[in-house]
Amino acid sequence: MIDHLRQMAIFARVVDLGSFRAAAKDVGLAPSRISETVSELEEFLGVTLLYRSTRKIALTSEGRIFYNRVVDMLRSAEAGLNDLNALSLEPVGALRVSIPAFMASGPISNAIGEFARRHPNVAFSVAYTDNRVGLIEDGFDLNIRVGWLDDSSMMSRKLGQGQRTLVAGTRYAEQRALPRRPSDMEDWDWIRFKNRPDTTKFTTLDGQTESVTGNAQIEADSIEAVYHFATQNLGATTLPSFLADRGVEAGHFVRLLPDWHLRPLGIFAVWSDTSRRESLTLMFVRFLAAQDLC
Repeated sequence: MIDHLRQMAIFARVVDLGSFRAAAKDVGLAPSRISETVSELEEFLGVTLLYRSTRKIALTSEGRIFYNRVVDMLRSAEAGLNDLNALSLEPVGALRVSIPAFMASGPISNAIGEFARRHPNVAFSVAYTDNRVGLIEDGFDLNIRVGWLDDSSMMSRKLGQGQRTLVAGTRYAEQRALPRRPSDMEDWDWIRFKNRPDTTKFTTLDGQTESVTGNAQIEADSIEAVYHFATQNLGATTLPSFLADRGVEAGHFVRLLPDWHLRPLGIFAVWSDTSRRESLTLMFVRFLAAQDLC
């Protein structure tokens, strides 16, 4: 019976994630072994659970009925584990988390370290990338995202917001007339972060708004790379304020348009409500929410 329970759990992950390959990545087995496991379950039951093609899988009518039963079983088991974990003095488990790469040496990473020190039976696998990654399709329990969310199908909690600052390389700025308003910078060279809009919008405290696009000779998908290019005096850019401050203190940058402000970007924890590690994920999210991450 224990072997069949394992087969049922793997079958559910295949359906949840939409492919044998994604399920294999999630549970740490070879795709061929995942396929064999589902086939063994079908042989035991005497029915076909999944239609297979080279491009996708689909539930048969029997598979749909069986999947609903399996999900109920897994949810009951997960609820029992969650209840025990909540009563336990020490949480146990593993979390896969993705975080923007530019936060690698910031407060979020400090918070992970502190949580790990407090709870030595919790293991973390952390991916640092400035590119957008998925939760279910990439096998993460939790994403930290910076920006404003557009995916209402996931659970989320705002952890704070990050300020941004307009800067330019010191020598580059010295060769230009000091801008008084954003439109003065249309003929400046810009260094753009690929995951943000080309047009940058500014506001003043009295409600004036103005946007600037400018010419971007360099675009990068890494905030650290944008920072580096700016230190080479290749133009103006917007950076998270903690990075901009670092560059200003080192003499690499000058701040521009101090009376004009950029919209802050929200910092969010995002997770799936179908997470198999719901209690541990929520515990970690609540811990993050209690930290000063700005």
